[in-house]
Order: sequence, then C-alpha cells, then structure tokens
Amino acid sequence: MAKGSKFVIYAALLGNAAIAVTKFAASIFTGSSAMLTEAIHSVVDTGNQGLLLWGLKRAKKPADPRFPFGHGREIYFWSFVVAIMIFGVGAGVSIFEGIKHLLHPRATTSPTVNYIVLGSAFLFEGAAWLIALKEFRRAKGKAGYVEAVQKGKDPTLFVVLFEDSAAMAGLVVAFLGIYLGQVTGWMWLDGAASVVIGLILAAVALWLAWETKGLLIGESASEVVRSQVRSMVADQDGVEKIHELLTLQMGPESILVVVSMDFADRLDAAAVENTMAGMRERIRTEVAGVSRVFIQVEPAPGPRSLPDNPAGTGSS
Repeated sequence: MAKGSKFVIYAALLGNAAIAVTKFAASIFTGSSAMLTEAIHSVVDTGNQGLLLWGLKRAKKPADPRFPFGHGREIYFWSFVVAIMIFGVGAGVSIFEGIKHLLHPRATTSPTVNYIVLGSAFLFEGAAWLIALKEFRRAKGKAGYVEAVQKGKDPTLFVVLFEDSAAMAGLVVAFLGIYLGQVTGWMWLDGAASVVIGLILAAVALWLAWETKGLLIGESASEVVRSQVRSMVADQDGVEKIHELLTLQMGPESILVVVSMDFADRLDAAAVENTMAGMRERIRTEVAGVSRVFIQVEPAPGPRSLPDNPAGTGSS
C-alpha cells in the first residue's frame, strides 16, 4: 500500500509542479482568468501532494508514551487538511477570480499560447490520472468505485485520484471558456469558466472531507477483517461465547482488535492463558493489518451451573 501510494503522489506532485509554472507564465502573457485559475489549482494540488507525503512520513512514527497506539491516523488528519485546502484555497480563489472577470471582462491576447499550455497540461495530468486510476483499481479489487471510496482505509489513493479527476475536468472547462470567448466575442465566458472550475473543486473538496471524516473520527475495520477475526475466535476450542468484537482502524495498515468472550468451565487458568496467547498470535499473523489484539475474559451473565462433582466433595 505505502509504496503504491507514494508512487502515485510523487507522479502527481512532479506533474503539477511543472504544469503550475507553465500555466502561470501563460496567464501572465495572455491575461486569461481561466488560465490563472488553472495555475492556482495546480499550485494547490502540488502543495496537497506535499502534505500527503508528510502525512505518510508522520504515520510511520513508532508508538510512544503519549501516543501508545502509534501515529498511523495522522495520514487521515493530513488528508482532511488537503480537502480543506482544495475548498478554501483552490475553490475560493477560483470563484473569486471568476466573479472579478465576470464583472470586468477583458479580452485575452495570444489565445494560441493558452491552447498549447492546456494541451500540454492535459497530457501531463492525463498521465498522472492514469497512474492514480491504475493503482486505485488494483487496491479496490472487485468492489465498485463508490464502494471502494466509502470503505477504503487508505485515503491517499482516492484523494490523488479525485484531485487529478478535478484537474482534468478543469482543463476541459478552461479550454471551453477561452475558445468560446474567442469565437463569440463574449469575454465574460473566460470568467464564467473560472467560476465553474471553482465549483468543481468545491464539490470534490466536500466529498473528500466527508469520506475522510469517518477515518479521522475512528472507523471500524472492514467487514472482511471483522468476519475473519470472529471466525477464528468462534472456531477456537474452549471458547464458549463471543460477547463483543470491536475493531478500530488506527491507520491504513494498522488495526486494533478488542474481543470480549467467555471460556468453557472445563478450562483451568493455565489453559485459558495459553488459548488467549495462541489466539492473539494467530489473529496478528493471519489477518492482514492487525497490529494490536486485546482479549477480555468476561463470564456470561446469570448464575452458572456447578460441576457434577465439585472439588472437595464426593458421592454419597
């Protein structure tokens, strides 16, 4: 997961950094509002990829007395920050610039430069988008796209894919705004394109924030993981009943498991301890992502029947 995520992020970062410089140069040369908006969008995306890389690095920090379960969930925090950046900076500036040019439209010079830059950006963004899509498809398996986003535990993959998808859509809108403005003479279309790009970014940011919120607050592990753990515990010899099974996603590759159960009366203390130790080891070894397992012995409520021949008594 980590290697795939980093590769996708680095590809997007390098592409966006190069494109941002080109777009800024084109916007200064031509005076296009849509091109300036696209340049700001690329700068925001570049910064966002840097934040995701920082989050991945911080998430690898080992546990310490202050954070006894590690720092894995820090990637969720930085993914949420990315959503805020897209909404506040990307969408906000784009809509502001668009409205400004709608109120005071002006003709763009040398539109050919804009077309060349947009075409080049589309190729670079398209390459980054295909890399992100390929990695996302590999990670999602047989799940649908929406389901994979809703149930995914590694936000870096769908954050980059969403960003790149918004970038591709923004390039198309920018092209249409510049081209239609040139053909019709309606210069306000350039500003309108900026507003539309801002709305696209706002929609993407809100969806990212919504999907990341659950991971940040504390989602359970996937149904597959919970089923695996439950099956292992239920099949263990000596387990009478599972009272409660709790899981918490502590990071993309870190899951906390807490099991409350009741053991059969025939097991003595030593047998219970050995069973618990073996169960913990098996869950950590065989269930992908599980890093911590806590087992709590909790007798079933209500009176328990005594053995037929309790110790210290005999048959009359």
